[in-house]
Amino acid sequence: MKIVFRAVLAAVIAGLGIWLWTWLFPGPEKVIHRRLEKLARTASFSGGESDLARLAAARNLAGFFSTNVELNLDTPRFGHRDIMDREEITQAAVAIRMRSQGMKVNFPDITVTLAPDRQSAIADVTVQADIPGDTDNLVQEMKFTLRRIDGEWLITRIETVRTLSLRPQNGPEVRSFRSET
Repeated sequence: MKIVFRAVLAAVIAGLGIWLWTWLFPGPEKVIHRRLEKLARTASFSGGESDLARLAAARNLAGFFSTNVELNLDTPRFGHRDIMDREEITQAAVAIRMRSQGMKVNFPDITVTLAPDRQSAIADVTVQADIPGDTDNLVQEMKFTLRRIDGEWLITRIETVRTLSLRPQNGPEVRSFRSET
């Protein structure tokens, strides 16, 4: 009876040890996932912020990005930029916060692929942005490239993912055919 008790106790202690280890030292994929969730919370805001609060939140948001970020964006609401530095990101975030009554950003679907060197990763993300008073909410597939810089995972590149459409803007209509058996 004592042997069974000791074996069960050893298994419980080993299980708790493994759980504690993974909680204290999560893998890079989990760290990136958590960081992107924190980015979404940081990008979200409600109206009525003071100027100082806007600036502080915008600087906090810029801290998720590397010094220079490559952008390849093709969204209906925002213009196209090639490279932005942290100061430009801060200015853009302040401008958005000043013009909007609020915004709720959510990343409901994050898939992280770690590079073999374990110092860079690609995150495929669905971005949802709900803007109060706006009937059309933004839903866009994005690809974030992250690099581990000074111990932190920072975004170095953002690009929109073109989704499959049945009618190209300047091309023939694509028809789908169903075979009848």
